Amino acid sequence: MDRKVAQQHRSLPLATPTDLGENATRDIAAALTALLADVFALYLKTKNFHWHVSGPHFRDFHLMLDEQGAEILAMTDDIAERARKVGGTTLRSVGHIARLQRIFDNDADFVTPQDMLSELRDDNKQLVAILRQLHELTSTQNDHATTSVIENWIDEAERRVWFLFESTRAEI
Repeated sequence: MDRKVAQQHRSLPLATPTDLGENATRDIAAALTALLADVFALYLKTKNFHWHVSGPHFRDFHLMLDEQGAEILAMTDDIAERARKVGGTTLRSVGHIARLQRIFDNDADFVTPQDMLSELRDDNKQLVAILRQLHELTSTQNDHATTSVIENWIDEAERRVWFLFESTRAEI
């Protein structure tokens, strides 16, 4: 392949075949991309708190947050690939994440363990709400594969909310 042909191929738009309509492709891919930004933001916050947790329950919280971070990170490739499978594109940079994320960063120098877990609990609850909205969109557009995967992500996020809630309850 000569240089000119190679350059033309690189400039062709991505056009993954799909039987979803143009509107469905646009809306679902955009919603998945925003979800991906939120999931990356939540992952990094979870790891931030994992690295900086302290106190008498350090080991338990450190291990729980490491486990939750791994679970959250595992979602990222599936989310991005769903956006591509439905015919769209997805995130391209950290700046793109920053422009789309709805889960806020926490750059504080010190956060108490109780506040860390409470903030992550609320963030995961927010993620569940985002996932439910996306589920509604994909369901109404007959994107059964994405709808099905979202149900698993909701279950995982609800489990994280539960663990974080129980970990913040006062000792009796």
